[in-house]
Amino acid sequence: MSDRTPAGQFFDAAITLLQRVRDEEADSVQAAGTLLADTVADGGRLFAFGAGHSSLAAQDVVYRAGGLALMNLLTVPGVVGVDVMPATLGSALERVDGLASVVLETSPLRSGDALVIISLSGRNALPVEMAMKARSLGVRVIGVTSVAYASETTSRHVSGTYLKDHCDVVLDSKIAIGDAELTLDTIPAPFAPASTVVTAALLQAVMATAAATLAERGIEPPLLRSGNVDGGHEWNGRVFEEYRDRIFYQY
Repeated sequence: MSDRTPAGQFFDAAITLLQRVRDEEADSVQAAGTLLADTVADGGRLFAFGAGHSSLAAQDVVYRAGGLALMNLLTVPGVVGVDVMPATLGSALERVDGLASVVLETSPLRSGDALVIISLSGRNALPVEMAMKARSLGVRVIGVTSVAYASETTSRHVSGTYLKDHCDVVLDSKIAIGDAELTLDTIPAPFAPASTVVTAALLQAVMATAAATLAERGIEPPLLRSGNVDGGHEWNGRVFEEYRDRIFYQY
């Protein structure tokens, strides 16, 4: 019997979205994982960026047990997370022209690196400009976005383009406009967003693909282990030492 409670409906919606991205984005996931594997094999570094709640999926693949040690978080002051006060400032900064270029020019990013940019709408100036600037520097870009926004919203970048227009690989999260899966007659606004669940799953699928692709080439993927299992700290210490010039979240 189907669970028609709000909780059951949300799980059903999330599962349906996960099945869609699994089936419809398989080629793009493979391409993104291969791009990351190529970057690692060629001596490049990996970075991930997301603004606001899109940053949650970026943080999920950085310094993560079972994840690639070379994935670094690219931060923009006031934009990553919701710890800035007031929280609305972060949303406003996403619309500021020129901010992404300044950030990239002062970041460790260089030609041959790979950057994952996560933006649900893909319409704001910050992710669009970041993708454009990164590619001009010789950085390969993976965009994670909801492609539907490009057909139903207006770009906030001066070019009139979206994140999806400036990527080497695009992963479509399939999230509907507004990012809310449920409605009730007794509640005036839609609720229960699923973008974090789906985007995090998409990126973990990409990471799994990258690790397996490296292994297929005879290259041991630089994976981290949990510090809460015996030997985990020692394992990670060796990885940090071997790849210290490609990891930027440690001293």
